[in-house]
Amino acid sequence: MAKLEAYSKSLDYSYAPGIFPATECLNNAKERCMRLLLSSASEKSEGAAKLREAAERAGIRTEIADRALERISKKENCFAAMVYRKAEGVFDQDSPHIVLHHPSDSGNLGTILRTALGFGLRNIAIIRPAVDSDDPRVTRASMGAAFSLNIRHFDDIEAYRAEFPERQLFPFMLTGAVPLDEAVKRVNGPFALVFGNEASGLPDEFAQWGVSTLIPHSGKIDSLNLAIAAGIGMYAFSKA
Repeated sequence: MAKLEAYSKSLDYSYAPGIFPATECLNNAKERCMRLLLSSASEKSEGAAKLREAAERAGIRTEIADRALERISKKENCFAAMVYRKAEGVFDQDSPHIVLHHPSDSGNLGTILRTALGFGLRNIAIIRPAVDSDDPRVTRASMGAAFSLNIRHFDDIEAYRAEFPERQLFPFMLTGAVPLDEAVKRVNGPFALVFGNEASGLPDEFAQWGVSTLIPHSGKIDSLNLAIAAGIGMYAFSKA
C-alpha cells in the first residue's frame, strides 16, 4: 500500500486523529475509511482496542504507525487516526443550511461543525477562500462531527445563491437591522444562516440579500467570537 504523506490540502485523503474522531469516522462514514493507524502505546487504551476490533470487523486495515501519528497530530499522545477519503456532501432537500463565508480558523470551524450537529443542522456550505475543512485540526476540533454532516464547498457566494435562489437568507452582521429574536419569527420556508469571516465579518451587500440579523450584546465588546455567534444563532433558529 502506498506510503502515507504528511497532510496537504492537495491530497485526496486526510486523517481523523484521536480515538473519538476516528471512531466517529468509522461509525458514520465507513465507506470512506481507508486505514486505521495505531500507536504502539494504544494497547493500554480500552477505546483504542474497541476501535481496532471495529475496524477489523469492517475489513479496514490496521497498523502500528507511531511516526505517522506524530506527524499527523503534532502530539506524542495520539493513540489513533483514521485515514479517510475526502468527499463532497449532498444537501438534504429543504433542510436548513449553515453558510460560512471565508472562515479562516480551524478551531472555530471545528467547533461550529460540532455545534451544528448538536442542533440538528446538517447542511454546511463553505464559501472559498476558507480554511481546509478536511485539515486534521478541524476534524479533531469537531470531535468527528464532520462525518455526520453534509459539507459542501462553493467558489464564491454567487455560486451558492445560483444553486439555491429561493432560499431565505439570514446574514448575521454587526450592522444587522433585525434583532435575533425577531429574525427567527420571520422564517418563511427553507432558510440559511450566513456567518462571515472572523476578522472582517460579512460584506455590506449581504444585508440586501435577506434578513440582516443582529445578536444584541453589551457595548463592552466590539463583537462575539465567530463560533460563539454561530452557536447562539443556530440554537435560536433550531426552534424556528
